[in-house]
Amino acid sequence: MAIRTFNLPDPGEGLVEAEIVEWKVAPGDTVKVNDMVLEIETAKSLVELPIPWSGTVRELLVNVGDTVDVGTPIISIDDGQGGDAPAAPAGETAQAPKGEQQEANLVGYGAKAGATARRARKQGDGRMPLGSVPESAPARAAAPTETEQVAEAEPVAEQTAPAPRTESPAPAVEPVAREGRPKAKPPVRKLAKDLGVDLWSVPGSGPDGIITRDDVESFARGVNLPERQGVSGQGEAAASVSATPSPAAYPFGSGEREVRTPIKGVRKMTAQAMVGSAFTAPHVTEWVTVDVTRTMELVDRLKRSREFKDVKVTPLLVLARAMILAIRRNPGVNATWDEAAQEIVQKNYVNLGIAAATPRGLIVPNIKDAHGMSMLQLAQAIGELTATARDGRTQPAEMSGGTITITNVGVFGVDSGTPIINPGESAIVAFGAIRKMPWVVEGPDGDEIVVRHVTQLAMSFDHRLVDGELGSRFLADLAAILADPGQALVWG
Repeated sequence: MAIRTFNLPDPGEGLVEAEIVEWKVAPGDTVKVNDMVLEIETAKSLVELPIPWSGTVRELLVNVGDTVDVGTPIISIDDGQGGDAPAAPAGETAQAPKGEQQEANLVGYGAKAGATARRARKQGDGRMPLGSVPESAPARAAAPTETEQVAEAEPVAEQTAPAPRTESPAPAVEPVAREGRPKAKPPVRKLAKDLGVDLWSVPGSGPDGIITRDDVESFARGVNLPERQGVSGQGEAAASVSATPSPAAYPFGSGEREVRTPIKGVRKMTAQAMVGSAFTAPHVTEWVTVDVTRTMELVDRLKRSREFKDVKVTPLLVLARAMILAIRRNPGVNATWDEAAQEIVQKNYVNLGIAAATPRGLIVPNIKDAHGMSMLQLAQAIGELTATARDGRTQPAEMSGGTITITNVGVFGVDSGTPIINPGESAIVAFGAIRKMPWVVEGPDGDEIVVRHVTQLAMSFDHRLVDGELGSRFLADLAAILADPGQALVWG
């Protein structure tokens, strides 16, 4: 037999590390070429990785919750062939065994040239990485977890904080006697991970021993669930944490006095990018208040039209189209600042970013070549972008290369804000809540006060390459289209 060792490949975009989220296989499982064997979380997205060989899983070399560098051996496969086989380098794709079809374009393979090395991670507090398997339970090291199901995400600006992990780890207890790995639904596994609870130590009260949310929360609070359910070996563990305060003692969050959330993954990348943008690009923000009654009428007509019956139509769609038209009239806002070359690079294409809040943090995927899309195609693209973000499957390539961004704070009922420019871009537009308000209009007998749909647009731009005149003209053009979508017929 030949044992092949698979190394963590570069998931793209110059990322140098990833967290192991879920193993989809266990030692002894049979795999085929391109079978998805694990899921990783990078600083930008969740990525499923395929195996480049067929054979039998021999060993899982890293645990769920471990953060490993690109090139680290993560799994070994017995391909059933004679002789020894070398490990697959992080930058190469191994070939399938002879006589077996090899599918092209394996996800996440191929190291990016010039990728930088990363300093070794420190574990100064001596704690085990979240989700890893304790040394006292080596037999469970290969146990996979379920894929985390991501809650619905709408295109918005603010970040939705993930459930925080408690400051102190779960008490060390003996595993519950059971056959196979613990049974629990993905949200329950996510809750256990956030609370630092080892599911192997939690008895399940659901049908067929399924672990429920109440089981995990009760175990985290030190309630003696095993003893209550007739499972031995847990009394001392429960007694050791019986002094834990009840949730009523601290009414906010999980009932603990303090909670700590590790800064990693998407949230870490977002924090670094926003700090870099805020202290690199000189931000200027301008506002305009717009009567969007005619835009709302257009949205209603599109919803009733046969062409748009299978897509979601919202005012965001009209703003996205207006952005493209306004960029054609003011191409200078669709640019980036090249510090090394000391040049302003104008982009004659539009990769339109839509900020989306997910439980993993803020992400900004973009619609490639949005400038060439019709209104219907743009609606379909926004729908696909939102659905992908909701499922937590946005890939790194879908978040790179953006040229300008919309952040929709109005879904929270917020009127406006001062958005921070997405790194590598020159401008971002915040779309506020649409409200019915009194508005002065010109009537047959002079000015009249009537009830209209009104919103605010706020635009932040990089003053190094967009001056006040250009930024003001662009924002005024956006307002003109939203006030009268018929302007699009004049501008083309």
